[in-house]
Formats: sequence, structure tokens, C-alpha cells
Amino acid sequence: MNTEFHRIRRLPPYVFAEVNAMKAAARAVGADIIDLGMGNPDLPTPPHIVEKLIETVQDPSTHRYSNSRGIPGLRKALAGYYQRRFGVALDPETETIVTIGSKEGLANLAQAITGPGDMILVPNPSYPIHQFGFIIADGTVRYLPVEPDDAFLEALERAVLHSQPKPAALVLCYPSNPTALTADLEFYAKVVEFCRAQDIIILSDLAYSEIYFDGNPPPSILQVPGAKDVAVEFTSLSKTYSMPGWRIGFAAGNPRLIGALARVKSYLDYGAFTPIQVAAAAALNGPQDCVKETRAIYQERRDVLVDGLVRAGWDVPVPRASMYIWAPIPEPFTSLGSVAFSKLLLKHAHVAVSPGLGFGENGDGHVRIALVENTQRIRQAIRNIKQLLSDSDKALADAADAAQMSVAAK
Repeated sequence: MNTEFHRIRRLPPYVFAEVNAMKAAARAVGADIIDLGMGNPDLPTPPHIVEKLIETVQDPSTHRYSNSRGIPGLRKALAGYYQRRFGVALDPETETIVTIGSKEGLANLAQAITGPGDMILVPNPSYPIHQFGFIIADGTVRYLPVEPDDAFLEALERAVLHSQPKPAALVLCYPSNPTALTADLEFYAKVVEFCRAQDIIILSDLAYSEIYFDGNPPPSILQVPGAKDVAVEFTSLSKTYSMPGWRIGFAAGNPRLIGALARVKSYLDYGAFTPIQVAAAAALNGPQDCVKETRAIYQERRDVLVDGLVRAGWDVPVPRASMYIWAPIPEPFTSLGSVAFSKLLLKHAHVAVSPGLGFGENGDGHVRIALVENTQRIRQAIRNIKQLLSDSDKALADAADAAQMSVAAK
């Protein structure tokens, strides 16, 4: 059988696979790996949300097929959240939809709006589904810088002038995964004005809207007047309420785009399990002290990690939002690239991080460090990394030997 399936050929080898295999092998022989790689929240889901799930699942009528658009109560809860948080009015029937995590929503909307060869504009580096959702849908991708500034806007204009076919859609993600950059309403307003004039769809990923620090809540692009003419925005409960495994997300905004996503989803799923949706509505409608507590925990971890790495000799930026540190590879390891440096951290410091290359070629000079361990474990990671940095010659020699062995094996 010919195994060269068309869509599989368009997907490169998974960059994280090598590091994940090393991590598994190290743990198999008893190594204590401090895993700061995957953005997988370690905090428990707040008790009142869990209790609502348990209460609802006791009712056998909730065990039947659900609604692929999401139950009405949850769509109303999302509209209420947007009204409270952003001052944005949404019609729960036509401008909201529940997704099985924001990743599923992005991928299925890509299927709905993308034709063969359609040009999609995506920042690089960016979360992999932002580009590969469209590549799987037979689209083509042109990269933009990720910094939300004048250079981005200039690159956006060039992309429209010099792309054939003309770009059909633009993906944005602020707070950014992986870079933790944030955008303001002035930037969003300029993007909306340009895309409305050029008839370009905007897909905004706002999954980290509630993980912000220093009192600076990120805005929604839907706050911009006229944004709903061209934009749809994806959000998620995964990070806000520590519910990653529950797989509940949303899309909101332009009714035509929401309708297109709903039509595709109607062929693919019956929606998330109803008790999970009821519990998700309880999360959005209920007390929000748990969100403040989660935010405070991530901020404490951020401060401990940044301060410790800087003291260890690794100059890393202080993120204003998200649950990540986007760290440039420190001297004298910059020539290694992100995959080799990640392997080095894993082998010599027993710390797992995500190589920046996994988020696009422009990320190869960085690694992403997730704030998904408690402060005690983070301090241990800092001590291990400090030892590696203080004995860099030995680590570099080991990396060179490993590279030679890899070449020889080929």
C-alpha cells in the first residue's frame, strides 16, 4: 500500500517528538524530570465546577447525545462573560458556538473556510494549529512577524500586495503562545480597519485572556467597532479554570463564520458531554475568586523563575501574560538551536522545555518554558540549570559528541 497520503505529506515530523522520547526514556530509568515543556496546567479544577459536573451526571437524561453547537445555557454564559469582561454584546444563537477545546474550533473553521491553495497569514512563531489547521485543509501559509507593532502592519500590507492569491484570512494570538506578547486595542483597531477594507477574515485566539499579570487585562478584538464584520474569536476554559482535559472552548463573533463552523461541526460531532457543558456554564456564571487565585499562582511562579534564571546567568524577559517564558537560548549555547539545547537541558539539568522550532522556524533561537510546576520544583529546576550554565564547556562537548554520533548513525 502507498502510505504517502496527501495531507500527511504536508505535515513535517513533530519537532517535540525527539525531546518527548528522551523525557520518557529518562523517566523509565528513574530520572526525576522537571517538566516545564507542555502547557498543561497542574492546578486542580475549582471544586464548585467539579461538584456541578457530579451533580449533573447523576441525571441519566444528560447521558444522551448533546448539541454540536453547545447547549443554550452555556452559549448564554459565554455571551454574559463577553458582556462583563469586554463590554461586547453577543447573540448567543448566531454569534457563539461551543467547541471541544479551542484547538478543535480553529481546525474545523479552517476546514470550513479554506479552499485548495487559499493563502492564510499566520505569525511565526505561533501555536502549531494556527498554521497546520489550514495546511491540513489544503491551504497555503505566509508568515508574518509576531510582534504587534508597525512592522507587523507593514508586513500585513506587503502580504496583500505581493501574494497570489490574495490572502483569505489572518490568524492572531495575543497573549501569544509561545511568545507571551500582548496586543492593545489600538493595534487591533488598525488590523480590523485594514482587513475590513481588504475583505480578509480575522481569526483571533484569546485562550490566555485571563492569565495576565501586573493588572493589565488583555482586550478582545471584538471590542473594536466593526470587528464582527470580519472577525471570529476563540476562547477556552482550559487555562482560566484549569480545565484542560475537559475540552471546552468557544468561538464568538461574525455570524457567517459561526454558521460555517456550526455546519462543519454538525457532520463531525454531537458536542461535548452535556454534564461538562453544564459545569462549564457554572464556571462562567459562578464566583470568579478562583480565577484571581490561579492568576496569582502563575504570577508567583513567573517571578520565581525569571528572578532565578537571571541570577543563574540566563537573561530572560518578564512576560505580561500567558503561562510561558519565551527564553532566548543563552550564550554560549546559541549555535546549537532550540532542539539540541532542549536535549542538553533535559540530559544535564533534568529540565524539559519546548524547543522554539516547534512553533515555527523563527522560533529556533528560543525555548518555551511553561509555568506548570510549583515553586519548589521551579527552584530545583533553577539550581539544575545554574549548574549546567556554570559548566557549559562540558555540556557543549557532550552536545558535539552526540551530534557526531547522530551523523555517523545516518
